[in-house]
Amino acid sequence: MNFPLIVQYGLSGITVGSIYAIVAVGFNIIYSTTGIINFAQGEFLIIGAMMAISLYQVVPLWLAIALAVIVTTILGGLMEVVFIRPVRNASVLRLIVITIGLSILIREAMLHIWDEQPRYLPYFTGTESSTIAVFGAYISLQVLWVLGVSAVIVAGLTVFFRFTLLGRAMRACADDRMAACLCGINDRWMVTLSFMLSAGIGALAGCVISPVTLTQYDMGAPLAIKGFTVAILGGLGNSMAAVVAGLLLGLLEAFVVSQFAAAYKEAVAIVVLLLVLVFRPTGLFVRREIGALRAA
Repeated sequence: MNFPLIVQYGLSGITVGSIYAIVAVGFNIIYSTTGIINFAQGEFLIIGAMMAISLYQVVPLWLAIALAVIVTTILGGLMEVVFIRPVRNASVLRLIVITIGLSILIREAMLHIWDEQPRYLPYFTGTESSTIAVFGAYISLQVLWVLGVSAVIVAGLTVFFRFTLLGRAMRACADDRMAACLCGINDRWMVTLSFMLSAGIGALAGCVISPVTLTQYDMGAPLAIKGFTVAILGGLGNSMAAVVAGLLLGLLEAFVVSQFAAAYKEAVAIVVLLLVLVFRPTGLFVRREIGALRAA
């Protein structure tokens, strides 16, 4: 394999890994405040992209994306208020099953609204043929948007959780909800906010990747599996580690594709997930004696 081809596979792995990392960050935001895994996270990406594609028929691209993100953010909050809050004292397993049911419900609703046809947004900059050369390999301009938006999301969340009052309140709820309530923090609002933030981030990510990957109603479940694998690999609740874990998984998949049939790519995440759950259930970047309930 020549050097430009290695670079090409590497860039592909980094791009895909960035997408996985964003999904994992969504998992971590909700897990950090509620202790549950939201398996509807992948659907947030798809419904956000689908809304933007429909809105783009009547409004400019930037406005379509903004409106799609806002609407998906509101839907994320409604999902928590209507389905999660009434049973907030239920077991974690029951809450997880509810999110799985919501995932199926959203997917079927998207099928009836947008049918089975793949759709896509136009490239944000240039066209599909617009590329730049990197060490003999070629990268689409839209890929730079994917990488840039991923970096901005992670950096923005880091600043939000560490330096804003609201972010610190969410971290306080993650560490000890009862103590946070005694300090005057509205824990119910923090949980709702975590769903809204996770949904909004997912919708933005879905819009950015749509020109590259196309968008179809049933793409959410595979993305959720990959994102969950990355979240576990990095350590649940650790969003910075999720970025590293996402890039690792993306590069590993790219290596498998370069050496074996592309069909083996889908098995990589499952194998990694099983290995981590058996040998390092707290993740690669969390010491065993430290709990995973840490925000980014």
